[in-house]
Amino acid sequence: MALHLDPKQTDALLAVAEHGSFSKAAAALRLTLAAVSLRVAALEAALGQRLLVRGKRITPTPSGQQVLVHVRAARALEADFLATLHGTPDVAGGRAMQTLRVAVNADSLATWFLPGVRDALKRHRLLLDLVVDDQDYTLEALKQGEVVGCVTSVQAAMPGCVTVPLGTMRYQCVAAPALIDRWRLASGHVSVHRMLRSPAVVFNRKDGLQDLFLKTHFQITHAPYPRHFVPAVDAFECAIAEGLGWGMVPEVSLNTRLTPEACAPIFPAMWVDVPLVWHHWLKASNTTQQLTKAIQRAAADRLQRHLFVS
Repeated sequence: MALHLDPKQTDALLAVAEHGSFSKAAAALRLTLAAVSLRVAALEAALGQRLLVRGKRITPTPSGQQVLVHVRAARALEADFLATLHGTPDVAGGRAMQTLRVAVNADSLATWFLPGVRDALKRHRLLLDLVVDDQDYTLEALKQGEVVGCVTSVQAAMPGCVTVPLGTMRYQCVAAPALIDRWRLASGHVSVHRMLRSPAVVFNRKDGLQDLFLKTHFQITHAPYPRHFVPAVDAFECAIAEGLGWGMVPEVSLNTRLTPEACAPIFPAMWVDVPLVWHHWLKASNTTQQLTKAIQRAAADRLQRHLFVS
């Protein structure tokens, strides 16, 4: 008997992987917990492979990742085929909307990403399902088959993937002007050691930009400065503007949301540049390709150019 993938079983696998839970997947699919569990188990038995690691949070095994990548790609290609078969009616024509799950770092999401892809989403009737993580970690979501593409700082392409250099996001070390004045020496220069006695505002425990800044410009490593952890972009920027501490902020934010009265560079001639890359699977659907073009255009408008090393 020829082996084939049962759509009901792959639906269950996809839902469990996306929700990280059998119970949440069951609720999303409007099935019983037992039904979802049986469908995933049946798929694993048919393939002779363990597809999920059962734990506090369910994660796909390497085999499960491969199945998820295939299923998402197949569904995207099927949607392309059906759109071509039935023509491409306008929004009023009622063409079904398609969801693309992508991973983006929080700073890109808060600055250039959404304005850049807005028109493409409307034109091609696309829905975004966003996974937000640090730019050094978004590639893991692609590796695990969770997403069709990701914005990441990792330049090397994974097997089966295409990389598209986007540009550089420049980060300045900033603080409220009143705090900066407290750190000045008699000469007028800011003392980094005085600054380090004050708290830093850090996005989360994956955020290493402040340590990279200190190492790059002052050769300071493992500095034991106090830290506030504020894992939301608007609250993060608010904490700095309110004088709670110093932190690393994208230069594009200084030019848009943050005023000089609220937040200023502490060392204006020093910064950290983070090159960003868009990764997507080699077998990309038409909709993924359209999103890729929109991301490229948006990055060209808002990010700095960078010479990427091949």
